[in-house]
Amino acid sequence: MSLRVGVDIGGTFTDFAVLDPETGQFDIGKVLSTPDDPARAVIEGLLARVGQSGRGPAEIAEVVHATTIATNTVIERKGPPTALLTTEGFRDVILIGRQKRYELYDNLAGRPAPLVPRDWVYEVPERMLWTGEVHAPMDEAALRRIAREIAARGAAAVAICFLHSYANPAHERRAAEIIREEAPDLMVSVSCEVSPLYREFERTSTTVMNAYVMPGVASYVDRLDRQLAELGAQAPMLIMQSNGGVANVENVKRFPIRIIESGPAAGVLTAARFAPAAGTDNLISFDMGGTTAKLCLVEDGKPLLTSEFEVDMAHLKKGSGLPVSIPAVDLIEIGSGGGSIARVDLGTIAVGPESAGSVPGPACYGRGGARATVTDADLVLGYLNPDYFLGGEMQLDAEAALTAIERDIAVPLGIDVMEAAWGIHEIVTAQMAQAARAVTINRGKDPRQFALVPFGGAGPVHGSRLARMLGCPRVVFPRAAGVESAVGLLMAEPSLDFARTQVLELTAGSLPAVNALQSDLMAQAQAELDAAGVPRDRQAFSASCDMRFRGQGFEIAVELPVGPYPEDGIAALRQAFHEAYAQTYGDRTFDPDWTILAVHWRLRAVATGRTLAMDALPQRDGDASRALRGTRRVWFPETGGFTDCPVYDRYRLAPGDRIAGPAIIEERESTIILPPDSDTGVDGHGNLVATLN
Repeated sequence: MSLRVGVDIGGTFTDFAVLDPETGQFDIGKVLSTPDDPARAVIEGLLARVGQSGRGPAEIAEVVHATTIATNTVIERKGPPTALLTTEGFRDVILIGRQKRYELYDNLAGRPAPLVPRDWVYEVPERMLWTGEVHAPMDEAALRRIAREIAARGAAAVAICFLHSYANPAHERRAAEIIREEAPDLMVSVSCEVSPLYREFERTSTTVMNAYVMPGVASYVDRLDRQLAELGAQAPMLIMQSNGGVANVENVKRFPIRIIESGPAAGVLTAARFAPAAGTDNLISFDMGGTTAKLCLVEDGKPLLTSEFEVDMAHLKKGSGLPVSIPAVDLIEIGSGGGSIARVDLGTIAVGPESAGSVPGPACYGRGGARATVTDADLVLGYLNPDYFLGGEMQLDAEAALTAIERDIAVPLGIDVMEAAWGIHEIVTAQMAQAARAVTINRGKDPRQFALVPFGGAGPVHGSRLARMLGCPRVVFPRAAGVESAVGLLMAEPSLDFARTQVLELTAGSLPAVNALQSDLMAQAQAELDAAGVPRDRQAFSASCDMRFRGQGFEIAVELPVGPYPEDGIAALRQAFHEAYAQTYGDRTFDPDWTILAVHWRLRAVATGRTLAMDALPQRDGDASRALRGTRRVWFPETGGFTDCPVYDRYRLAPGDRIAGPAIIEERESTIILPPDSDTGVDGHGNLVATLN
C-alpha cells in the first residue's frame, strides 16, 4: 500500500488528489457531487482517479477527507430530534443568548432558529458553584424519569450542559452515565468534554450543535468507511477538522462539532505554502467553488485561528449566528459560487446565496437547471471554454446559458444580455470583496499589503478581478488550483486541541496552580496521541491562554511557551500578554501593578513529520507561445467589449514564461483569467504569479 488520497466534498463538485509518495505521481480530478448520498460521489470518483493511475483500491494507504455534512445539517436544520438537559432555572439560555441584536436599529432583525426547541429542553434539579463546590446535589431519580421521557419521544441525541461544569464536571459525567443506562440508544454530548469553558450561552450552543450533528455524521462516516473497506482499501480514513488538523473516525463521531468547517480549513492550510511564490508572508486565501466562497488571512506565513466563531450568520454580521467555542481556522464563508443563482431584486441584479448546486446545476450544464447562474455568465462572457470544461469530460451549453440570462436578467431590466452577464460577474465578485474586507479592513489590516491566492473551480476565474477591487498587487495561481483543497488534505497533520477554564491572577503565588494545570493538559494530550499510535518523538505541543486585564469583559489569545514554567515564569507570561495586547490594540504603556487574569488555558497537540513538497520544474526557453492554443472572443470592460484573447494550455507552460494580459490560461479543473494591463510569470514550481498594474 502506498497511495495517499485527499477527497473534498463541495456543494457542486467533489475533488480528488491521489499521491504516490514513492514515485511522486499526482493524479487530480473532479466529479459532480451527489447530494442525496455524498458517499456515492466519493466512491465513484475514487475508483476513477485510482484507476487512471493504473492502481487498485487495495493500494490505498490513507484517505483524508473533508466534508460539509456537519455544516449542511446545521444550516438546513436537517438534524434529528435532539434534547438538552440543563440546570434547573436555566431552561432559556439558548433562547436568551446575549440579549443583543446584530442590527441595533432594525427591530425586525431575526435570529437563527435554535437547534433545540424550548419543549425539548429539560431542567435537572442540581447546582454547582463557580468554585466547583456542590450547592445542590443532582436529583438522580428526576433525571432517570427525564431520560425515559426523552427516549419515548423519539430523540436521537441529547446534550448535557450544567451550570459551572467547567469548574467541576462531576454532575455532567454522572448524568451521562444515567442517560446511557436508561436510554442506551441515545447519543450523548457532554459540555465538559466538548467545550469545558465558561460563558454558559456559548458552551451550551456548542454542546447542542455537537449533539445535533452526531447521528448524521456518525452514519455518514461509518457508511463511507465501510464502503472503502468493501472496495478492498485497508487504509484508515482521517477527517479534516476545523482547526486544520485531521482526526480518526472514532474521534469525529464523538466530537463532530470539530469538523463543522472541515472543507474550508484544508484550502487555507495549502494556501499558506505559497508565501515564497507571492514574495510575502501575508496572503488572502480565496476559495471559490460551485456553491460558496471562503476567505481567510494568512499572516506571517500562518493561517489565523480563532477560539470562537459563528455558524449560519446573517449578512456577515457578528452576533447573528449560532456561536461555536472550539478552535478553528478564522475564515468567512458566503453563498457566492459558480452555481449561485442570479435574479432581479428591487430593480437590480442580485446573486446568491441560493445555489443550483450539482442538481439540477446551472443552465449550461444541461442537467435540468433553467435559472441563470454565475457559471452561465462566465460562459457567455467567453471566460469558460464549453468544449474543455473538466478537461472535456463535460460539455457546456452556451445557448442555454444565454437564454437563461436574457430571460431572468436582461429582459426584466431592459438591458443588453452581455451587460446582464457582466453585471452578474461583477456583482458576485463585489460580494466576495465585501467578505474580504471583513477579514482585512475590519480587523485593521490593509489588503494592499497582501497577495491573493485564488483556488477552487471558480476562484481563478474571479481572482484577478477581486484582487483589483481590493488593491492586492499580486495574485498567485497555484498548480492544481481547481482542487487545491483536496491537495491541502494531504498536508494536514493529526491535531487535537485541549482547553480548560481556570481564572488565575498572574502573580508569583499562582505559579504552582499554573504548572499543575499545564501538566494536566499535557498528560491528557499525550494520552490521546499515544492512543492514536503516534510515537513520542513525533508529538509536538504548543500552548496559549486567553487573558484580560481585571475589569475587562473579553480576553485576547496569547501564545505561550509550553510549561511547566520556572520560578520567574510568571513575569514572562505577563510580558507575553502585554505584547499581544499592544499588537491587538496598538502600543500602550502598562502599569506594572495592573492585574492580569488568565482565563482559558489551551494546548494543541500535533503529530509531526508529514510534508508535501512542491517539486521544482525544469527551466525552459521562456517562450510562452509554445503553449498557445488559439484565440477566443472574451468580454473585458477595459477594452469596451469583446476582444480576441489568446488562450494558453497551462500544462505546456514552463518556469520563466511570461504572459501579458488580457489572456486566458486553461487547465482541466479551472480557468485563469488575466485581465488587461497585467503581467504574469511562471515560477520554478509551476505557479503563475500575476502582477496587476
